[in-house]
Amino acid sequence: MKILRAITCAAALTFPATLIAQVNPADIAARAAQQLETASIALQEANQARDRVAALTQTIQAYEEGLGALREGLRQAAVREAAIAIVFDAKREQIAQLLGVLQSMQNAPAPVLLLHPSGPMGTARSGMILSEITPALQAQADELRFQLEEVSLLRALQEGAAATLLEGLKGVQDARTALSQAISDRTELPIRFTEDPAQLQALLQSSETLSGFADGLADLPETDLEIDTPDFASAQGELTLPVSGTVLRRFGETDAAGVVRPGLLIATRPSSLVTAPWPATLRYRGPLLDYGNVMILEPEEDTLLVLAGLGIVYGEVGEVVSAGAALGLMPQKPGQEDGILLNVTDGSGNDRTETLYIELRQGNDPVDPAIWFAINEE
Repeated sequence: MKILRAITCAAALTFPATLIAQVNPADIAARAAQQLETASIALQEANQARDRVAALTQTIQAYEEGLGALREGLRQAAVREAAIAIVFDAKREQIAQLLGVLQSMQNAPAPVLLLHPSGPMGTARSGMILSEITPALQAQADELRFQLEEVSLLRALQEGAAATLLEGLKGVQDARTALSQAISDRTELPIRFTEDPAQLQALLQSSETLSGFADGLADLPETDLEIDTPDFASAQGELTLPVSGTVLRRFGETDAAGVVRPGLLIATRPSSLVTAPWPATLRYRGPLLDYGNVMILEPEEDTLLVLAGLGIVYGEVGEVVSAGAALGLMPQKPGQEDGILLNVTDGSGNDRTETLYIELRQGNDPVDPAIWFAINEE
């Protein structure tokens, strides 16, 4: 009977091939930890850099990339552990039977294993059957041991990487603070023009929509200085998104409230760095309607790039910013980083809690920003 149960166990205890990790979470975490270590060294060296703002901007981007990779490694580890646990729960009875058979076979004296009540012929038959199923039992035992060892390694990975994640979060927060200070310390800025504060305030008070404000801003007179900027049309399909994240809604898609917006909505993490995708003049920065802080850039004449939903904004109106220049940070609510730590370990990966809205306007007409940006479809 025990041999029959062992055969049943051997047939049933086959772990799905989909459980074999396509990408090793430990490898991801190791590479991410190296990225964070490199970013930590860069943060120390940024204080001596000739251009601290540029150095700190690159450091923050390195931190965010490393933290994102580490979160992904932790998420995959949690998902993998949960998948193994589901298989164990589904096959709990078969696993118990297999362990019982293996234990009884190990504890039974050798002569007893070779005897059969029907005599020598039965003993011979049982020996043949036993020789057939022993490799299968051994294979299943090895597979079970491998799965248990993997669970142990995954848990150790999550415990160790959580400490690295905390250190990385502190490092990027220090870098963001240093960047804010470095930007406020700047004394010489390339200023293209100065907006009339009274006209700008009047426009703010009279505008009822983001589009209306952008159209009115484009019509305000400028004291223009001639500055050579690259041809913005040549950048179609090549621009990097201003913030690291994923596209939630595209141009013309309806949001949860039934409103159709002519822009992209990007889901991103709290306090993520927002940068200029192209050299441009800063036409507006500050709060606007219910969009939070808004940055409006002019990459070329009659073209405005609107970024809405920031928490902190950098720069001065009229300033000429270079591609990759820091524009601000996404909002972060009190205690939000702690919530991110919980999310990465429960396998949900739901840590992109903030959204950046991107709108591109040529003349008075919105156009699809996706034409200009190289968007990762993942």
